[in-house]
Amino acid sequence: MALIVSEIDIARPPGELFAYVTDPSRFGEWQSGVVSAHLEGDGPPGVGSRCVITRRIGRAERTLVYEITQITPPRTWAIRGIAGPIREIVNITVDPVNDGQDSHVTFRLDFHGHGIGRLLLPMVIRQARKEAPQNYQDLKKRLETR
Repeated sequence: MALIVSEIDIARPPGELFAYVTDPSRFGEWQSGVVSAHLEGDGPPGVGSRCVITRRIGRAERTLVYEITQITPPRTWAIRGIAGPIREIVNITVDPVNDGQDSHVTFRLDFHGHGIGRLLLPMVIRQARKEAPQNYQDLKKRLETR
């Protein structure tokens, strides 16, 4: 288990920010390594909905499946990896600031290794610690220049 917590203020209202940051089809716009992402099925996302994300990891592409474990717009969203050697848990919390004109976002990333994933876990955590701050700056820039 390795928890990475990051916080950032973004000059966008919580509802707008939440809709963007939790839309898998937008992940590749602000997260490095995301090749594609989508929700399975039709209809609005809810607890139990599955999110399929293809990431470039090194020279390979790997498809990961996550399950939404919490969704309370425009405040909280959480997903957890449901298969594979390394399973990530992502929690996003959006708090209004400046009378709801802006948002304070907290990202919590937690990684668990299973089988061979225990050996790979330190490398994955190192990479996440390196990429996460840039991803959040890219998110801020994208949303504040829209």
